[in-house]
Amino acid sequence: MHMRAKTLALAVLAPAFLLPILFLVVGCEKQSSSSSTQPATGSASGGAIKIGHYGSMTGSEATFGVSTDNGIKLAVKERNAAGGVNGKQIQLITYDDQGKGQEAVTAVTRLIQQDGVVAVLGEVASSRSIAAGPVCQREGVPMISPSSTNPQVTEIGDMIFRVCFIDPFQGYVGASFAKNQLKLDKAATLYNRSQAYSAGLNKEFVNAFEKLGGQVLIQQAYADGDNDFSAQLTAIREKNPQFIYIPGYYTEVVNIARQARKLGVTCPLIGGDGWVSEELKNAGDALDGCYFSDHYSQEDKRPEVQDFLKKYKSEYGKTPDSMAALGYDAANLLFDAMKRAKSLNGHDLADAIASTKDFKAVTGNITINEHRDANKLAVIQKIQGGQFSYYATVEPPK
Repeated sequence: MHMRAKTLALAVLAPAFLLPILFLVVGCEKQSSSSSTQPATGSASGGAIKIGHYGSMTGSEATFGVSTDNGIKLAVKERNAAGGVNGKQIQLITYDDQGKGQEAVTAVTRLIQQDGVVAVLGEVASSRSIAAGPVCQREGVPMISPSSTNPQVTEIGDMIFRVCFIDPFQGYVGASFAKNQLKLDKAATLYNRSQAYSAGLNKEFVNAFEKLGGQVLIQQAYADGDNDFSAQLTAIREKNPQFIYIPGYYTEVVNIARQARKLGVTCPLIGGDGWVSEELKNAGDALDGCYFSDHYSQEDKRPEVQDFLKKYKSEYGKTPDSMAALGYDAANLLFDAMKRAKSLNGHDLADAIASTKDFKAVTGNITINEHRDANKLAVIQKIQGGQFSYYATVEPPK
């Protein structure tokens, strides 16, 4: 493991002053946003209250980490401007895990053992949450994932939470939408066997679609790093499905869509929240008329949504995707729990998070259930001209 120079970025502290940028030589994880030079004990007494975030700030899924971090930073800025939590400012430390599981473990270990954070936010990808979550569980520090949807994430233990829906529901969303709204009966699937998210969501979709009376004609898989999907798509084309369910990440979906159209596969592609990225525009018109499940719609008229859109655009000059919204929601739910907790010690804070009910968030009202998951609705987005827009809402099955 080599050493390299890294930048210690500005802290998210009271906006009245700025800190100089410091340069430190540290280990293998990259720190993109950090603490001040003043000591912060991580408790409610003395100093600021430290919280951590780990995410893919660089790498193939960088838009996930950057969007989430932007949402968290906005929530921290607002909370500090309003006086912080219990009179203490919030100090955010973000580490780049580069989209790698071992880097996620290293980042979370450092956040807890060296930086002394009282809680951790992250990760977007289920595989990386599953890799790093046991560190939080072992150390007794609560972790809230903004958007890891695989059920195994919160099964790690009683310190692990999430503010997003989970894949058994998301699989049902894709299946119900295709079968009941689009009236499609014959499916194929193409998924990443290397990702807990993709493989798990594929399984949930297949189970749900078949229970609804649909037929899955063929399931094809690929692995991390694959760029040529022609063999799988040719096999799918021979089965002539009415649509293909692709529960992968946006980087893969763009290539798959382009290659599918070149091979003459013209049916709609349907996916999950791993598609969420402005990078979908790189598919050109290959994704026109395709759909994916998502956590919220920017067209929602609720004040929580419209206020967030205005503040985010003012801060970053762009429209927030659902990863940004979930990062914002995860941070604000944490702050709410901090105010209600007996103390900021791990189990007291975890108890407060677990007791969250009807928390008004951008992505919908959040109640943490007995499995430490969030009960929520989902929306369907339709893609046209590289842009996506609200198409439908899918509720949990009765």
